[in-house]
Amino acid sequence: MVCLQCTDTVLVLRCQEDDLDAFDEIVARYKDEIYNYIWRMISNHDDVEDLAQEVFVRAFAAIKSFRRESNLRTWLYRIATNLCVDRYRRKGLEKQSIVPLEREESEEGQSKSIDLPDDTYDPQRIYERSELQTEIQKALMKLPEKQRAVVLLFDLEGMSYEEIARVLDCPIGTVKSRLFNARLSLRKLLRPYMEAC
Repeated sequence: MVCLQCTDTVLVLRCQEDDLDAFDEIVARYKDEIYNYIWRMISNHDDVEDLAQEVFVRAFAAIKSFRRESNLRTWLYRIATNLCVDRYRRKGLEKQSIVPLEREESEEGQSKSIDLPDDTYDPQRIYERSELQTEIQKALMKLPEKQRAVVLLFDLEGMSYEEIARVLDCPIGTVKSRLFNARLSLRKLLRPYMEAC
């Protein structure tokens, strides 16, 4: 039974009572959000799908011990962040410089274009925004993982300092410091591109 109006807390409680439909609802609610976060963290298309699935496999395995001290969303992001950091350490992934504009959507390998947000259909503007997004992604990938995670969680996912501190398991002051340093680094990394425009 799907419960679109159920809160995350209710879904967790149902999962803890072995309700598989409740876990399916959790996956449906968060799969795209988690996928996009992981993609921005590692920017390696081949690993994103595996890591996104692993987040939910680990969440399913640990749901009975979830104590609700943090909210479900924060907990899922923490699992995703830890998996991304582990993947970097284990594989020694090189920083990616190419940002794909397509992502596989089906089992047949069909690709679906990702629409770039734009208010007009001016090809020049679309190109400029695409180029800027590529430069931003390149700059993000040059940041240390911990700084990248803070920027993504704060600026793109809209989490508060408190939520980020729970996701990354660090003090709020550390979150603020990492965000400040990450933004300084991004400014330096993007300066040559911005000056050339």
